[in-house]
Amino acid sequence: MTAYPGIERELARQIREAALDHEAFELPLKVCELATCRATCCHDGAILEAEQMAGIREVVGARRDHLRRYGWDHDRFLEENRTATLQAADSELADGFPGHFPRTRCVFLDAEHRCVLQRLAMDEGRHPWFWKPVSCWMHPLLLRPRERGGRPVLTLARSGDDPAGKPGYPGFGSCTPCGLPRAGGEPAWQVLRGELELLSEISGRDLLRELS
Repeated sequence: MTAYPGIERELARQIREAALDHEAFELPLKVCELATCRATCCHDGAILEAEQMAGIREVVGARRDHLRRYGWDHDRFLEENRTATLQAADSELADGFPGHFPRTRCVFLDAEHRCVLQRLAMDEGRHPWFWKPVSCWMHPLLLRPRERGGRPVLTLARSGDDPAGKPGYPGFGSCTPCGLPRAGGEPAWQVLRGELELLSEISGRDLLRELS
C-alpha cells in the first residue's frame, strides 16, 4: 500500500488497538483548496523515520528526471530527521497564515502547492500517498499514545496540541485550514474518508463503519 512496510505494520498494530474519539470525528471540517490554503500544513516539512528517509532518497535518486518535469530539482531535500524546507515568499503563504508558524514551505511542494511525491505516485498508477510520509497524509488525524496502560486514541488535533510539548504553544493541527472546525462543514469522518479508508486497509479494521 505504501513504500514503508515497517511503518505500516506498526501503524496497523496501533490502529487495531485504538479507541475512536467519536466526538472529534463529528466536528465540521471542509476539504482544503490548495489555491487558498497554499499547503499551510506543509509549511514546516515532515519529521521522518529512518525507513522514510531511505525511501525518499531512493525515489528521488531514481526518478529525478521525472521530478524535473514538475519544475522540481533540489539537491538538499532532507535534513537530519525531516524533509527540508525553503523560505516562503508572501505570495506562497495563505491569507491568515498563523503568526507562530515559521514562514517556510516543504521542499517537496511545487509552484501550485502540490506534493511532488504524491504527483509522482499518481503518474505511476500507485496510491497517491505511496511515498508520502505517514504524518503528512494522516493530518489532521492524530493517533494519541496510550496513557497508563490504556488504549491509544485516534482523534483530531485540537487547539493547544503540540507534538514538541512547548508550554503555551497555540497549536498546529487546529491552526491549519484542514484541521480547523468550519461552520457549514461536514462531519470530519466524511471529509477525511480517504485517510480513514487507507488506515482501514492497512489495519484490517473498518473505521468508517464504526464512525458512521
